[in-house]
Amino acid sequence: MRAFICGVKGLVLDDEERVFLREASPWGAILFRRNVDSPEQVARLTQEIRDALGRDAPILVDQEGGRVQRLTTPNWPAYPSAARFETAGDSADAASRLAWLGGRLIAQDLRAVGIDVDCLPVLDTPAPGSHEIISDRAYSRNPADVARLGRAAAEGLMAGGVAPVMKHIPGHGRARADSHLELPVVDAPRAELERVDFPPFRANADLPMAMSAHVVYTAIDPDAPCTWSKTVIEEIVRREIGFDGLLMTDDLSMKALSGDFRSRAERAILAGCDIVLHCNGDLAEARPVAEGAPILAGKALDRAARALDCVRACAPFDEVAARAEFAAAFAAG
Repeated sequence: MRAFICGVKGLVLDDEERVFLREASPWGAILFRRNVDSPEQVARLTQEIRDALGRDAPILVDQEGGRVQRLTTPNWPAYPSAARFETAGDSADAASRLAWLGGRLIAQDLRAVGIDVDCLPVLDTPAPGSHEIISDRAYSRNPADVARLGRAAAEGLMAGGVAPVMKHIPGHGRARADSHLELPVVDAPRAELERVDFPPFRANADLPMAMSAHVVYTAIDPDAPCTWSKTVIEEIVRREIGFDGLLMTDDLSMKALSGDFRSRAERAILAGCDIVLHCNGDLAEARPVAEGAPILAGKALDRAARALDCVRACAPFDEVAARAEFAAAFAAG
């Protein structure tokens, strides 16, 4: 089992993908909208992936709500963006309750089709003038509220047997560029990062998984984005923030990174990431990523095992009542 997660091309696996999954043995797979049609089809695909791997491997998705929702209408409910929770209900407790319900209902949807990891919550705190790539995907512009609402969403996912992945550690909210398209460089002083950007992650440092930001923080390491920076990962992610869970990269195919795909994977592992993520399903890229990813072992293997502890059981849940409560709250404004 290798320290990487891969995407697949379409609605079903082809023979080439089955061979790749069997031989490369990624820790897990991630689905995107190109992989989603109906609940029956997604359930078949997740089982196909696990059959090809020969084990009950984790299957991930980005199901945030709002702009980032891979399982969409009409076959799945449309969930609100994170920004809408801050003013939902008539109190902070009511807003947290709704964020928890949102996570719990998403978990219900995902578990029904064989998905057991959700790349949620987004714990980035947007700064004035930052790129809209985060925007309403964030819960608030107040770090304490980001921490509180993100925690509630994560707890809802875990209550439904789905493992959360907090992103994008140690913070993408100050970036003035979209890391899908170019490398963002953040010049804020370290004291400002410690005051605004890091606290939501620190408050949630006991969550099982986190995704790295492809962002350069010049006050900490001017030469490399977090994903490739041993300084940022050891000094900030592991010590300052205190996160000791499974650290995966953001997608290695994003244009924030450069170089060949094997070296992208190798640099991330050398910097301290536990697992590398490659999303687009292009086997010409995925094969060298697999070659650059080591066998999952040591602390990374231990963290991967712990990360999935919460997927093994679901708390009792009245889905009908929960959906009615959630819909009524957002229908009321």
